[in-house]
Amino acid sequence: MASQSTNAPDRLRALLGGGTVVAPFVWDGAQARYAAAAGHPAVYMTGFGTAASHGLPDIGLLGMAEMLENARRIVAAVDVPVIADADTGYGNPVNVANTVRAYEAAGVAALHIEDQVWPKRCGFMDGKEVIPLAEMEQKLTAALAARGDPTVLVIGRTDALAPLGWDEAIARARAYHQLGVDLVFIDGLKTVADIERAAEALRDVPRVLNSELLSGKEAAALGYQLVIQLGTLRAMFAAMRDVYGELASNGRVDLDGRSAPTIDEIASVLGVDEHRAIEAAALEGGTASE
Repeated sequence: MASQSTNAPDRLRALLGGGTVVAPFVWDGAQARYAAAAGHPAVYMTGFGTAASHGLPDIGLLGMAEMLENARRIVAAVDVPVIADADTGYGNPVNVANTVRAYEAAGVAALHIEDQVWPKRCGFMDGKEVIPLAEMEQKLTAALAARGDPTVLVIGRTDALAPLGWDEAIARARAYHQLGVDLVFIDGLKTVADIERAAEALRDVPRVLNSELLSGKEAAALGYQLVIQLGTLRAMFAAMRDVYGELASNGRVDLDGRSAPTIDEIASVLGVDEHRAIEAAALEGGTASE
């Protein structure tokens, strides 16, 4: 079975040291296993997708308990580092410290904490509000101090661009960097021009990009160290819409035009061979003792 056999934060730091890391969005263990099987060196647990898995929009309807439980499941499913959405940290600096300790105990390699007012909302939705900079600095200070393992990456995210503009978003990203966060993350970059502007303003600051607009190579050329690939989430929702729509329209799903895996192939990605090996070893041991 998959397990985090060596220190996940160390492995993620080593990956980042070797170049830009592209992490697909996942919100369950099956997606995480498929991402790892495709060769991705890390995965990103999306808050939008986690909320969606509960049949809910990403507008602050889930709390730490639901997000943490999902992080645990994804970490247990794969032996690659997991980067996790931790929303606003779920309260004041004391709550943030508790969140960091809990996520670290769950085995995540990195987590991001944002400066939105709670209840927060998806970074690409309208109507976002942010807390004062000084309040967010207190929360990030608590997050950094709470780590039992200082190699766990803390990512400072700002959503100030939409409500307050470029100057404030850049100032906050720089302030978070100066506090000591490992990476900064301006969310809500909706155009290539936005992505380039943020890169130019923060050229000396390690940063995260959340977008489907650039390839990993293009993001690397702009100096982004970590890309969480939003296109993977949108493509999975498109596939669900199309398959269920096809079934509703035609009464069946045509697999002839799709490279659909067999049930055995799916089970293999999900680790059936590992479980069968455990079963075989147990049966062999039982037989030998008779």
